[in-house]
Amino acid sequence: MSSPQPSTITVDRVACAGHGLCYGVAPDLIDADDQGDPVVPERPLAPGEAALAQEAVAMCPERALALQTIEDPTSKD
Repeated sequence: MSSPQPSTITVDRVACAGHGLCYGVAPDLIDADDQGDPVVPERPLAPGEAALAQEAVAMCPERALALQTIEDPTSKD
């Protein structure tokens, strides 16, 4: 069985309306800047953060958050 691919959270700054639901549901993972826009980790998510990140993505009414798989540059197709 292969391990899950690492992923990260991305934010579509144009789509984000600053509702705050994402950092309300995942305050240890997503922060807010001075304008109320989400600030997400600029690193791969830890295995224990994946479920919380998915919940935050699902809470966004504007669908401005997404989980993006980080491709391993050493993997072969």
